[in-house]
Amino acid sequence: MAGKKFKAVAALIDANKRYNLEEAIGLVKKTARTKFDETVDLAVNLGVDPKQADQMVRGTVVLPHGTGKTVKVLVFAKGEKEKEAREAGADHVGAEDLADKIQKEGWTDFDVVVATPDIMGLVGKLGKVLGPRGLMPNPKTGTVTFDVAKAIREIRAGKVEYRVEKAGIVHVPVGKVSFDEKKLFENAKSVLESIIKAKPSSSKGKYLKAVAVSTTMGPGIKMEPAEIEKLVG
Repeated sequence: MAGKKFKAVAALIDANKRYNLEEAIGLVKKTARTKFDETVDLAVNLGVDPKQADQMVRGTVVLPHGTGKTVKVLVFAKGEKEKEAREAGADHVGAEDLADKIQKEGWTDFDVVVATPDIMGLVGKLGKVLGPRGLMPNPKTGTVTFDVAKAIREIRAGKVEYRVEKAGIVHVPVGKVSFDEKKLFENAKSVLESIIKAKPSSSKGKYLKAVAVSTTMGPGIKMEPAEIEKLVG
């Protein structure tokens, strides 16, 4: 049955056409085929070599309309900063106790980790667990900071992190199928603007090689990179 549904929604898309962002967002809402509220994902293939340190593309962007997802935030902090994190609404706050739980039990019931700089020595030891899951705090993404309240506020507001994978592709969630087209369009546009701004100076040739949007279970809808560059340029 799922195969029939997939074929039915795939038939809505012209595989030979490269859509503009507005058209692609309109189509992606029509391709949702499950009972749950699917995530809408943006995939951007970049003309960079991620093996070269100076061509690593990563960054964060606060989606204007949030992600539509409830995010569990863990904060590593002590003393006043621990209190600040609790008051700002972090789901888990602590230090050695949380580190032990992660290390000994492999506990990862959280989506984002924030840490104060003075405690990174402790957090660094958790690299084998947090690293592969993309949960390691990083100063570049604002998750290693003494301003834990601000970090939590931004995460709750819909801050997403992106990082180019080995194949040169960036995957970023831009909302849920239940969002209206305007919200999905504005979220996607914000992400694309951020990725274009993050272009490394050492990247030569075509930067946006391919752009597509899809739901969690749906087919990809390809967009015209030149149209995207015009839209966000």
